[in-house]
Amino acid sequence: MSTVDSDAASEGSELAGEVPGAEADPRRWRALGLLAGLQFMILLDMTIVNVALPHIQSSLGFSQSGLAWVVNGYLLMAGGLLLLGGRLADFFGRRRLLLTGVAVFTVSSAVCGAAVSQGMMVAGRFGQGIAEAIAAPASLGLLALLFTDPKERTKALGLWGGLAALAGTLGYVISGVLTDLVSWRWIFYINLPVAVLVLLLLPRMVAESRMVREESAGLDVAGAVTSTLGLFAVVYGLLQAADHPWGSASVVLPLIAGVALILATLIVERRARNPLVPLDFFANRTRSVINVVSLFFMASFISYTFMLTLFEQDVLKYSALQGGLAWLPLGVGIGAGIGLGTAMTPRFGVKVIAAVGFVGAGVGLLLTSAIDTHSSYPGGIMPGMLVFGVFAGATMPAATNAALHGVTVQDSGLASGVQSTMQQVGSALGLAVLVALALRHASGDIRHGVAPDTAVTSGYALAFRVGAALMVIGGLLVLALFERVSTEMRNPMAERVAETH
Repeated sequence: MSTVDSDAASEGSELAGEVPGAEADPRRWRALGLLAGLQFMILLDMTIVNVALPHIQSSLGFSQSGLAWVVNGYLLMAGGLLLLGGRLADFFGRRRLLLTGVAVFTVSSAVCGAAVSQGMMVAGRFGQGIAEAIAAPASLGLLALLFTDPKERTKALGLWGGLAALAGTLGYVISGVLTDLVSWRWIFYINLPVAVLVLLLLPRMVAESRMVREESAGLDVAGAVTSTLGLFAVVYGLLQAADHPWGSASVVLPLIAGVALILATLIVERRARNPLVPLDFFANRTRSVINVVSLFFMASFISYTFMLTLFEQDVLKYSALQGGLAWLPLGVGIGAGIGLGTAMTPRFGVKVIAAVGFVGAGVGLLLTSAIDTHSSYPGGIMPGMLVFGVFAGATMPAATNAALHGVTVQDSGLASGVQSTMQQVGSALGLAVLVALALRHASGDIRHGVAPDTAVTSGYALAFRVGAALMVIGGLLVLALFERVSTEMRNPMAERVAETH
């Protein structure tokens, strides 16, 4: 789910028509429970698929490069259309868009669960990503409208953020349980009863709302389409490089088309009356740097979880349940890191904490890159996982402050929406580049007579080292280019972002 609704959450009081003494909606806490359950389900679905990937691969006959589309299909649609989703919610109404998103998510989850071919699975994941882009801004915007009292809103957002963190950790375990004891298909079918409940109850609990201001008019559909298609083409070309030479038409043509579409996006955004992201937003150096290094961060993070899952189950022969439980130290480490980062940022500053966090996370990946076909979990996997989790978690509150550096309250939704989009784009690009790198390296070793498991492990290790380098480069960029960032800018909305990373 996106970190913050574009505009709506930051302006909840204004949109709700808050007046002194106005009576709060008596249904608001029940509505929060329903919306939080929906949030939990969607965020759960972002992580729950990881542990089941080897079973999906075996059942539907995916290659490893093709398997990346089970994750990337979701990420590209959610990231590419997120900001447009916020505008659509403003224009057509938040309740209407949320219900539409839930309906699309329900159908897409059923398609994924019933998939009998690779195309059917990837189409379902594309649908789930589109549903998130539609539902996420509308959901958080409704929450801001329901809780107009600042104290109540802070409490509501805290509960919302806590469930998000819980979903991120439980996704791996639930996936392992369902995949081992029932079938991987149930990681998708489990969404259906929650979605149906939301569709039935939400209209009775939440009134419709939409922006009536002039700024809500004018949808930059062209910018959303060109940017999403451009990213799709780039990722497709990079994944093709796992099986084809870099100079082949299968690789070069999609890359050229993708770059052309992204350049077209810049032209569209410059000329649009109401662009999704005004280009002068990136004039602030600190905001620009944190969004660039967010690409590095998520590229390393998502490829780490993707490839380590395959290593544990395909090479070390963990069951799905063992693989799910193996991720618990990462969740513990991230939670501890967020706490440490939150406590230390006011004392040492955003620049120092973010830079140290990036470099430390790189060290964690470097430790993981020492894996071999005989690695034990306590000695070969868990140490790197804990180091990576703690330092990655420590960067999150600092990164949030940096992403909101120099923005007005009105623009905080845009700033957080841009950061969330960059994170998902970074995830997709990271899988495309690092998975292709690992597979090409493994293929070369196999051609030279290396055993397949040893070759694949060596490819994963190389990808982890590249991820470590990206993290270190990100830390150095932060140290060299960040301006002084005041922690005083933090507010309930910023706290929401920090809690849900």
